[in-house]
Amino acid sequence: MKKLTALVLSALLLFSLSIPAWGGGTLKVGTEAGFMPFEYVDEKTGELLGFDMDLIRAVGETLGLKVEIDNIHWDGLIPALLNKNYDAVIAGMTITEERAASVNFSEPYFESVLTIVIKDQDQGLIKGTEDLTGKIAAVQINTTGDFEATDLAEAGALKSVARFDTVPDSMQAVLVGAADVILVDLPVAKSYLAANPGAPLQHLGPITDNEFYGIAIHKQNPELLEQINSALKQLQADGTYDQIFDKWFGTE
Repeated sequence: MKKLTALVLSALLLFSLSIPAWGGGTLKVGTEAGFMPFEYVDEKTGELLGFDMDLIRAVGETLGLKVEIDNIHWDGLIPALLNKNYDAVIAGMTITEERAASVNFSEPYFESVLTIVIKDQDQGLIKGTEDLTGKIAAVQINTTGDFEATDLAEAGALKSVARFDTVPDSMQAVLVGAADVILVDLPVAKSYLAANPGAPLQHLGPITDNEFYGIAIHKQNPELLEQINSALKQLQADGTYDQIFDKWFGTE
């Protein structure tokens, strides 16, 4: 009987280590689905699609967990995670010192960089950040694009910053003349322009040092952090990560 009890307890311990601290057998995930190609809503089906969505579902499958994803406002993601509404957040979120003070981040899973999106008519006139004096930059609020634009504005290299809830809203601001440029992640700019070939916009390529995306996890859930890092490592080792990457970015 003692041997059987020990086996049962051992099995229960292993099971408890395989699930999030407050998520049961489900990995509850928050995202902001206005960041194509990382996360967006399929207009026909309402399904959440994108690189991040495929990746977190693969992580869940590796951990033997059902994955439930909610689409909420970007600004509410970290507060919702801190309130334990979610086990994890994946949303093309750059790892920064300020964010890392509030939440844990997984090992980086994607390398990105910022770009400037300009109107076609400004080709040759705006070639980089040095040409933004007197301009209004549209950004998604509290993103690295916002942080970069804020620094430029404070340095006098930009007239002002117009902040919006989503990337499409910031793009629309330039299209209607409410802003002059957009500061946004380069893969997102490429995806938006590919999906909207008639938009009279273009990007200028990389304008900053590279940044790295991570999956955010509550600091009180170090077990889940370890599990997600282990799952990411396994997905990279078995080729699943490369398959997902190629699906969304080709061999880029």
